[in-house]
Amino acid sequence: MPVDTSPLIDSYGRIHTNLRISVTDRCNIRCFYCMPEEGVKFVPRDEILSFEEIERFARIAVSLGIDKLRVTGGEPLVRRDLPVLIRRLAAIPGIHDLALTTNGVMLAELAEPLYQAGLRRLNVHLDTLDRQRFRQISRRDDLEKVLEGIAVAKRLGFGPIKLNAVAVKNLVEPDIVPLARFGREHGFEVRFIEFMPLDAQQLWDRGKVLLAGDIIDLLSREIAPLIPIPDTDPRAPALEYRFADGVGQVGFIASVSRPFCLNCNRLRLTADGKLRNCLFAIEEDDVKRMLRGGAPDAEIAALIRRNVAGKWEGHEINTSRFVAPPRPMYSIGG
Repeated sequence: MPVDTSPLIDSYGRIHTNLRISVTDRCNIRCFYCMPEEGVKFVPRDEILSFEEIERFARIAVSLGIDKLRVTGGEPLVRRDLPVLIRRLAAIPGIHDLALTTNGVMLAELAEPLYQAGLRRLNVHLDTLDRQRFRQISRRDDLEKVLEGIAVAKRLGFGPIKLNAVAVKNLVEPDIVPLARFGREHGFEVRFIEFMPLDAQQLWDRGKVLLAGDIIDLLSREIAPLIPIPDTDPRAPALEYRFADGVGQVGFIASVSRPFCLNCNRLRLTADGKLRNCLFAIEEDDVKRMLRGGAPDAEIAALIRRNVAGKWEGHEINTSRFVAPPRPMYSIGG
């Protein structure tokens, strides 16, 4: 029986073309809004999907219309021989966009092999340019390594390079303008991400969210007015703005104040082989069991279709019905 190759569409008419692949739940920093400082329990290494399993799943997903892949973690650069996987994914026919999200700590040493493997797009996590605040947030003294990695990636020709900053109220306000100016100076797009309820320590509450609207007001006052950029891709999660003086742009992932669920086109594969149709999903499907159990491609494709078909309308983060997922962010995949 041939594999059904019709679009991956859910009951709300959303066509899914974007797969985020976590390659590890391990990380070399300990950002307070993601991981505890000590006592983190990681998945045993033999429970993590192999490169061969990831590639096979990606090929099946591409046959169903997935054309965009993003490699995440944890911190993906701590996964040994990651450029080998990047080369395999880049070679899959039908992939139009391959990107990677990293904290940048190991980027200086791995940027060149990643570039040679075919990677061009990077998102680097950077909450602050202040060394003391970097240590406070990440519990590590690695700011210089991150900045060096970004510089190496730019020199090699990666582009676009986007810088992701989590917006936590009463903490990062002093960092907003310096980060935006840093982006303007070096040609990076800084993307401010509203603090979401995905931390491992239940520290989140809505009062700790620095809202996108407040950041827009601050940047417009301190640098130059911000002008919305019309959606080139309405399914993209970021609201994008350009500075009125013509120098640079910034983005906002406003999952709390301006949810984009109705345009969502993403699926997530966790490092331990679970398929999730939403970042905030409560339920997930066990792909690893099928990959290791000898299931044919058609059965795995059918599972992907069922997962998409069962996707809810949205996460309801602003209602009393919201339930935080049982996994923290580092375990789900960024």
